[in-house]
Amino acid sequence: MSTVFETRLIGNIGKDAEVKNMENGIVAINFPVAHNKNWKDKKSGELKTKTTWVNCTIWKKEGSSLKITDYLKRGTLVDLIGTPFSKAYTHEDGSVRSEIRLNIAKTNILRTSARGESNPQTAESSYNSSTDIVEDFSLQEDDY
Repeated sequence: MSTVFETRLIGNIGKDAEVKNMENGIVAINFPVAHNKNWKDKKSGELKTKTTWVNCTIWKKEGSSLKITDYLKRGTLVDLIGTPFSKAYTHEDGSVRSEIRLNIAKTNILRTSARGESNPQTAESSYNSSTDIVEDFSLQEDDY
């Protein structure tokens, strides 16, 4: 019996996407997405926000179209579906930290960046990266 481990994330991109070419002919498109949880403090009545950052990656074969990077700009609201995982790393101060990561299978652009780098009339309303998703490869720790 197969299993499914999939997550949907709706949030704003925090930094323009970066493209990284791997030695094995794979291309990684990396970008962080912020998810904000808002609530009202019961004692003070103050509105509070907690931001969780998720580092996202779209995997492509070398030579695939990278058009999606035109829309993955800071401030863009995206709806993402993918497989989550966590990664531990050593920070420059020597402390061990972890991060939440998401390997993207489907990308929807909900609202383009207000910075004017993307034209809302020409932005694709939906982009399915699963048509170019790389199958049957293994990730090395240095690949992301």
